Formats: sequence, structure tokens, C-alpha cells
Amino acid sequence: MAATPNPVRSTPKRVILVVANPATATTTGWPVGFWASELTHPWHEFNGVGYQVDIASPRGGKVVLDAYSDPRDSSGYSAHDLISMGFLSTPKLAGLLDHTKPLAEVRAADYDAIVVAGGQSPMFTFPTETRLHRLLAEFYEAEKVTAALCHGVCALLPVTLSNGEALLKGKTITGFANSEEDIVDGMIGQKVMPFRIEDEATKLGANFIANAAFRPFVVRDGRLITGQQQNSGSVTAKAIIEALGL
Repeated sequence: MAATPNPVRSTPKRVILVVANPATATTTGWPVGFWASELTHPWHEFNGVGYQVDIASPRGGKVVLDAYSDPRDSSGYSAHDLISMGFLSTPKLAGLLDHTKPLAEVRAADYDAIVVAGGQSPMFTFPTETRLHRLLAEFYEAEKVTAALCHGVCALLPVTLSNGEALLKGKTITGFANSEEDIVDGMIGQKVMPFRIEDEATKLGANFIANAAFRPFVVRDGRLITGQQQNSGSVTAKAIIEALGL
């Protein structure tokens, strides 16, 4: 009798993981990028079930980490993040960050899900990335899994569907919460982000919910999946895997 084909190997799901290009924060003047664990932890989960994952950014090319998210950074802030350390210490994987695919070359038809990672740069760049907004609408209206986590959730704020309504209207979501922004602003001693996702999502008619500050948390509202912050990469990826059914 013929062996049963392995569905993971024979028909792998395809995921496009979007990260921000480097930028300069208008509030602090710091160079900013994407948060490492919001790419590496989902990558780890998706790789474990045999998914094919591509990394894209609005402009393509080289992307950089927010310094505090780099486990090799002298601050030691993310020194515990062994998954990111493993990714960054593997030349083949680290090299992917030098050659991200530009969003202009990404077609929703080629993927089963889109995942938008966060970090600091998204808050200063994603609000004006119209190609990203259109792509998110295309995925959602094609009934494909549409996901974002942490400050990457800001990319969902400008998304309008073909019926003219905001994607987030009436949706239950999470993202980097006001309670977490308060903590970060207090640590730095000034306002760090140009706006707050929780406030803007609420204005659009979203039901924004959150766990305790910096605790892993994910919300699934149909095919829309959102993760709260940088510690939510794995739980967000697992929710996406559950939604895709392997």
C-alpha cells in the first residue's frame, strides 16, 4: 500500500513576513528598525511545521534591528532571547535580512498568510506605506489569514476594505497597549511613539483588549490575528498555524 503523503512536506503553507525598513524616530532622534523576536519567534514556529516563509519590507533590501532587541547588544536587554541569537548566528538566516523582498513584488495570490512584525520603525513608517495597506486589504478580502503584532498593528489602522469601511471597525484586536507605552515613556523620560495604537484603533470602532503589560497575548477574530507585543511572537504564530490548519 502506498505511503500516505506528508501534507506539511507536499503542500507547505506559504507566509510572507513583513518588517520595517530602517528609519529615524521623529520623537527621540534615534535610529530605529524592527524588533528581532517579532520575526525570529514566528519564523521558528513556522519552520517547525514546514512552512515556507519569505521576508519582505516596503522598500526591500537590507533591514536592521532595534538595538534593544538584539541579544548581542551591550545593553543586555534581550540577552535572554536565544531564538533570536540562534537566527542571527546562522549565516544563511542572518543573510536574509540583507535581501528582503520589496512589497511591490509581493502578490497575495502567492501566499496563505501575511504577518506584520513590529518594532519602533513601523510607527514612523507604516502609516504612509500605502502598498502595505492595499496588500493587507487584499489578503483579508481574499479570506486569507491577516496578522500583525506589537507596533506592527499600526499597519492595520489605515486599511480600508472595498466596501469603504475600516478593516478594524467592529474587530476585536490587541497590540502594544497604552499601559506598555506608559511604562516605556516613563523609562525613557519622554514620549517615544508619535501616537498610540490602542487610542487610534478605538477611534476606528475596534474592541481593543490587552493582557497585563509585556505578558504574551494573542487575539483571533476570524482570519484577523493580532499579538500584543514583542513577547507574543510565538503565541501569535501558533494562532496563525491553528487558523491555517497546518
